[in-house]
Order: sequence, then C-alpha cells, then structure tokens
Amino acid sequence: MQTLTERPPVPLRTSRAATVALTALAPASWGTTYAVTTELLPAGHPLFAGLMRALPAGLLALAITRVLPRGDWWWKAAVLGVLNIGAMFPLLFLAAERLPGGVAATLGAAQPLLVAGLAVAVLGDRPTAWRLAWGVLGVAGVGLVVLGPEARLDFVGVLAGLGGTAAMAGGVVLTKRWGRPAGVGPLALAGWQLTAGGVLLLPLTLAIEGTPERIDAGAIGGYLWLGSMGGLIAYTLWFRGIGKLPVGASAPLVLLSPLVATVVGIVLGESLSLLQSLGFVLALAAMLAAQLNPSKQEGDRIR
Repeated sequence: MQTLTERPPVPLRTSRAATVALTALAPASWGTTYAVTTELLPAGHPLFAGLMRALPAGLLALAITRVLPRGDWWWKAAVLGVLNIGAMFPLLFLAAERLPGGVAATLGAAQPLLVAGLAVAVLGDRPTAWRLAWGVLGVAGVGLVVLGPEARLDFVGVLAGLGGTAAMAGGVVLTKRWGRPAGVGPLALAGWQLTAGGVLLLPLTLAIEGTPERIDAGAIGGYLWLGSMGGLIAYTLWFRGIGKLPVGASAPLVLLSPLVATVVGIVLGESLSLLQSLGFVLALAAMLAAQLNPSKQEGDRIR
C-alpha cells in the first residue's frame, strides 16, 4: 500500500518530454535576439550588447548561488565560458555584419552536425543514421526558410559564422563530457560561464566599440530581456538539459532559434512564400524527429 508520503514515480517519457520542453526554451529565447537588437538596441554596438547579456547575468548568478569553481573547474569554467559566450558572441556578430541574416542563420543551424562530429571524437558517441539524416534535413529546412536569391557569401563572414557555431558546438560537447561538480547546480554553472565570457568581452568592447552615447527606455528593456531570459535563464536551462539529454537530442533544439526568429519576423509584418513555409515545416519536423529514439540505445536514456 502506498503511504501518504510516497509519490508515484514520474514516467520516463513524461520526464524526458518535460526536460526537452524546458531545454527548448533556451534556443527559442535566442531566436528573439535579432528582433530585440534591431528594434530596441542602439545600432553599431553588438559587442556591448553581448557584454550586457553576459556579465551582469553571470555576476547575479554568482551572487545568488555563492558558489565558486574549485580545483580544475577554474580552467574548465573559463574554457566553457570562452566557447559558449566569449568567443561565440564576437564571431557571430562579425558574421551578422558581413553576411545576410539568412546565411548567418543557416550556418548556425549546422551546429547539430558539428556536435555529432565532435561527439564521436570527444565522447565516443556515434550518432545514429536517424539523427544524422534529420540533422542534414534540418539545415536544409532552415536554408529554405531564410536564404533568398539576394544572399551573398563573404569569405571572412562565412569563416566567422562557422567559427562561432563550432565554438558553441565544442562548448556543448565539453559540457556533456565534464558534467558538473558534485553539489553544483546548473545556475551556478551558467553563472561561471557567463562571467568568464563577460570578462573576455569587457576589454574587447571598451577597445573596439565603447559604450553607446544614449540608452533609452526601450534599450534598457532590451538589455534586461537579453540578460535575463536570453542569458541567465536560457543558459541555466540549456546546461541543465545538456546534462540530462543525449547530445544527439539536445543539439537539434538549436534549430528553434532561426525558426522563432522567423515567427517574430512574421509578427512584425514579414511573410513566407510557399517554399519557405515548406522549409519551416521540414526544420520543425527535423527537430522533433531527433527527439525520437528508434534504436532505443542505452545512451539515450534520460538521467
């Protein structure tokens, strides 16, 4: 007989679905970054926006958790912070300046494929043919949504876009390999990385851009959104999900970022052609299909 203090176990599928949904909130929130930046923030200060997104959120997390790295986690947190925050932001901002947004978004959508390749080398985790195929289809779907006939390629921009995508892919794989120290939650881990990335961005911002001459109420709201939902909350959920889900399931969730950006664009008055709509459906199907596990591998069980 079940006592009053006992709780029935949560079904594995329900637990996994909840984890996927919470993790998906991170790339979904990142999909609002472009609209927030163009509509609310001062023009010409992408590094300052990255700094405001990272450093205040990181310091707030440190103040809340009051947990600092110990031992080798000082350099591990620094490496992860550089990959996930400090290196990714400048490279993706450079790509955004030199490439049409559609090209930059398509390069970012290649992250699941890069994660799959790195996972083989670092984790010994070979992707299933199912997830690899849907990863390719996901990139194709995003390409149909965001690429147009006016798209142009710039060599430096393409290298920067791939570099930023590769940096975060490396961060995803190393986060999965290293996990978290005992007794350290995802909020503390996010705080370490956001702070490390922000510390790297601080001198770059001051040396290259400086601060905007004027920050109005809309910009303040934009920075608050980027630092809270797009920063501290998103990265906490993201690192929590990476720790619980197999890399083959978590990495495709980044497809939500360009898809949400597309939805926001529609809300702001843009429209999709039939081909773009088909691409949207294909990318969404790829993201959802990657969460399935036809082979029922042991490594795909949620922890």
